[in-house]
Amino acid sequence: MKGNIFSLFSLFLTVFAFAQEHVPREITTVTIQKFKVANSSIRAIEALSDSTVLYASSSGDIGVLADNGKFLNVEKINTDTITPHFRSLAKIPTAIFALNVGNPALLYKIQNNTVSIVYKETHEKVFYDSMKFFNELNGIAIGDPTENCLSIITTSDGGNTWSKIPCENLPKIENGEAAFAASNTNITIVGKNAWIVTGGLKARVFHTSDMGLTWNVYNTPIIQGKSTTGIYTVDFYNENNGIICGGDYTNKFGNSANKAITTNGGKTWELVAENSPPNYVSSVQYVPNTGGKEVFAVSTNGVFYSKNTGKNWKRVSDQGFYAIKFASKNTAWLSGNNVIAKMTIQ
Repeated sequence: MKGNIFSLFSLFLTVFAFAQEHVPREITTVTIQKFKVANSSIRAIEALSDSTVLYASSSGDIGVLADNGKFLNVEKINTDTITPHFRSLAKIPTAIFALNVGNPALLYKIQNNTVSIVYKETHEKVFYDSMKFFNELNGIAIGDPTENCLSIITTSDGGNTWSKIPCENLPKIENGEAAFAASNTNITIVGKNAWIVTGGLKARVFHTSDMGLTWNVYNTPIIQGKSTTGIYTVDFYNENNGIICGGDYTNKFGNSANKAITTNGGKTWELVAENSPPNYVSSVQYVPNTGGKEVFAVSTNGVFYSKNTGKNWKRVSDQGFYAIKFASKNTAWLSGNNVIAKMTIQ
């Protein structure tokens, strides 16, 4: 009897797991609603809801756009003679953060309609690329090396203060290795884990499992060897399953060694969709609540969809963008040159 009960219980778990497994959709077209943002390149967005998106622009604007076309709570940032060029953006429940891409690095915090600078770094090589928060207190931003390691700054007090991790506590970079500020997606977070991707003469993945205290670095098969080659974007669905994309910015139609997936947390990577689109990719994102199977990638070549974790793709729009961020399973926000767009999956 005990054996029969155990068998029935095992069968129940198997059937339940099968029933819960996501069945990928056959997406052939999407609806894209565009909103013009004059004189501004927008590479940093955060989806707030199906109807609103937070953005930071190259002209120093930080604001919210609604899908009725109205711009809400726009802050025009200027510091002395500097109009910050934003490519890094993050949000916690109590504040918004935007980080200037060049020298000096200026990290702005917006809270209760008050704008303050919470971090400043001056160096001829300073160039910050991306920023994310693990939770309401702990955040991380990464940039190109000013010494022999990546520039990584962290906060543990909700973004009030930030400090730079010393190079002796980080893996050393290789000659000609740096990061790209293409879409605020060359860093991704799951729990206490963060993965950072690089390019140039080397294309690697840096991983921390304890919010930046310790690090490992892993090689990848992504194209590398030039200042414009490498990994431009990363996303992880859970602690094990992730995807990296990129290519060569100067060869936007190249599609060899520019997409790879991992099932072991980034330790090893397998090239996928070799010699087939998408070509150069600036931003890749898993679709929420799809079991890690549905993935979208964007670039100036268009919008692409995969229903099998990135192994095969189809183009669903010819319209080009820099970044994509999902608000829900059926809605994503896109950004590009002078434009923000809402994408609806039908």
